[in-house]
Amino acid sequence: MPELKEYESRMIKTTEVLASQYAAVRAGRANAAVLDQIEVDYYGVPTPIRQIASISTPDPRTLLIQPWDGSTLKLIEKAILVSDLGINPQNDGRTIRLVFPQLTEERRKELAKQVRKYGEEGKVAIRNIRRDAMDRFKKIQKKGEITEDDLKDLEKDLQKLTDDYIKAVDKQTEAKEKELFEI
Repeated sequence: MPELKEYESRMIKTTEVLASQYAAVRAGRANAAVLDQIEVDYYGVPTPIRQIASISTPDPRTLLIQPWDGSTLKLIEKAILVSDLGINPQNDGRTIRLVFPQLTEERRKELAKQVRKYGEEGKVAIRNIRRDAMDRFKKIQKKGEITEDDLKDLEKDLQKLTDDYIKAVDKQTEAKEKELFEI
């Protein structure tokens, strides 16, 4: 009988991707994860900022980016400006400072919408994994490798697995939304 492990690992991966997307959503305090999605064109290769600079948080609302190669300072600044981060970098010639402003109510609502959208995309991805699994199980059943009862059992187990991961996505989404409004 086919295993559900492959599909469960895909669902786990989906929740991990969602967690990294949520980490990149700016929640009013400085968090280096917001830079994870931003890449710099470093000698023709798109490179994450973390790989070409040290990132520190001198205070709760500030990120300090110190490139290891001074020539990348302007490239990092440009990458941040063209990103959808919504913060103007302050370049002092040696470092780049990002000061995170207090979130306005309007910005919190925008971010909450974005968080819900990510959550919905995560749930759709999990449902697609379920659909792929069901298609595969039905093909196996048509070949006569498993019985109809086995198929029903797999269907039931797969639905429980799907429901569990949908709940996990909902919890992640709820926690991130709550974080946006408590700062």
